[in-house]
Amino acid sequence: MSNELNKILQKRDQDIVNVVEFLNITKKRLQEIRESGWESLLDDVSSFCVMHDILIPKMDESYFPGKSKRKSSVSSDLLLGMASLNPANSFANFDKGRIMTLAKCYPNDFDEVHFRDLSYQLDTFIVHMRAGNPKFSNLEGISDLAKALVEANLVETYSYVYLLVKLTLILPVAIATVERAFSSMKQIKNEQRNSMGDQYLNNCLVCYLERDVFTNVSNDVIMDHFQTLKTH
Repeated sequence: MSNELNKILQKRDQDIVNVVEFLNITKKRLQEIRESGWESLLDDVSSFCVMHDILIPKMDESYFPGKSKRKSSVSSDLLLGMASLNPANSFANFDKGRIMTLAKCYPNDFDEVHFRDLSYQLDTFIVHMRAGNPKFSNLEGISDLAKALVEANLVETYSYVYLLVKLTLILPVAIATVERAFSSMKQIKNEQRNSMGDQYLNNCLVCYLERDVFTNVSNDVIMDHFQTLKTH
């Protein structure tokens, strides 16, 4: 059921709109199994567990959902909003509703007044972008759009749209930085170092994450620095 979704996720040049569409299709098919195919699936799993002496979970016990559904929803809103701002093919994926939903993810930057003004700007913005101006005709990505707005001296005219474009450009970097830090934490704070304090862990993570910088620092410089800290 998720085969087509897996294939499109592995493509080198991903179309986020198609990815989200296949994600929704997969979720729908899984929901159909939950509603009409669950009993037969449970029977197969139960038979397997009995055959191999595996403890069968009590399916009638209470379940308290966490916050994963909310996180998934926010992630989808961010991806769809980013795709809607993509200027490729004369803004083929432009969707004002999705862009406004993206802006809601930044309440510190878009209060009620700014949110309203963004809505008005987007109406004018999309007409302007599709008017055939050569400066905006052959843009391939959001970074190209940001450059074009600066070169056309339209940053102040479309101030809220430009702010959202900048936030969109920063978003992948911010997400990658956080994921990189958590991935590195697994390397630094393993079972052997599980008692490591927070401050020492932070210091080790800085050295690990920025190892490209630290390779340019010689061991002699580090030893000299520590020697000057205390006489012993």
